[in-house]
Amino acid sequence: MDYATHYDVGDRKRDDGINEDSVAVSVFEQGHREGFLGHHRVDAADSGDDRASTRSAAAFALADGAGGHDAGDAASYIATTAVCEHLAGTVVAAARSDPGGFDVAVGDPLPATPRADDLEAAVAEAVVTAHREVLAYAAESGQQAHTTVVAGAVVGGSLHYGWVGDSRAYLVNAAREETVPLTTDHAVVQRLRDADQIDDVEALVHPRGNEITRAVGGSGAADPGTATVNVETATVPLYREDVVLVTSDGLLDAQTEAAKLYEWYVDAGRDDEMAEVVRDRAVTDDEIRDRILSAASLDAAATDLVDMANERGGKDNLSTLLLHDGTLPETPDDPPPREAGAEPDLEDRQTVLGDGG
Repeated sequence: MDYATHYDVGDRKRDDGINEDSVAVSVFEQGHREGFLGHHRVDAADSGDDRASTRSAAAFALADGAGGHDAGDAASYIATTAVCEHLAGTVVAAARSDPGGFDVAVGDPLPATPRADDLEAAVAEAVVTAHREVLAYAAESGQQAHTTVVAGAVVGGSLHYGWVGDSRAYLVNAAREETVPLTTDHAVVQRLRDADQIDDVEALVHPRGNEITRAVGGSGAADPGTATVNVETATVPLYREDVVLVTSDGLLDAQTEAAKLYEWYVDAGRDDEMAEVVRDRAVTDDEIRDRILSAASLDAAATDLVDMANERGGKDNLSTLLLHDGTLPETPDDPPPREAGAEPDLEDRQTVLGDGG
């Protein structure tokens, strides 16, 4: 598995600001049988063997500390480290529970292969653990400490992930040349969009773009031993042409003239010409896709995204994490829907107990 990270304080805060973003990644990589043949799938047409010689799994977390509170930087640091500490063992256990990928027959004492909902639950539990640790820090320090979190486990050809706040996760797929948003913001602007009170162009530059409705941590008033937070979770399959992108809102909300652009767009009656001006100056999902697909490497893509945000104003701290696994199967001609809120395919649905109605 290849991965790259990049983070920056942002141009506007460069002289006297601090970076309240934090990123953590824990990668497990295993090779067996054939020896190391690179981080790419060995195709049967080339070798007579359609089996990967290596496999990887990863736990990750990205957090954006709330700058309007005392200790956002501490909150994001605690959250990312706590999540990865909690998830790393789960990821390794899940990977080693499937020896069949290396054509090895092993039963006991290997752990049972976890289901998707087990791994989603593990991600949510890791974020709740981080929430309690941040609350404990806030109570001890007497400070407020809030942060967003996107956390995930990449194992067995799937991404199991969860989030709180407005940091985001995407899939950028080279075969289909598309960007797939995996998260929806827990934020005021998202609520306004969901209620059809603003359109997609307004959302790019809305004056309330920095207001989140859910966060990890708080003032410490809650009992750190029992406190919880609502973590939204999902699972999606991954393919060879996918790049997983996780980013703080500093990438999307980089435009320092956002308030002015919003006013111009509304005053112009939301016409198409002004909409194009806004899209040209803001950072859009399509532009993120183009930058990643045209980059020579994940490192170059991570750096390029941060540079682009700074060129647009660098209004806030910004961080990016990109992951790619070249040993996975190719993207099918008709992949299942993977965007946030998509219904799983019928064969992927698990039986649940209804309410009897």
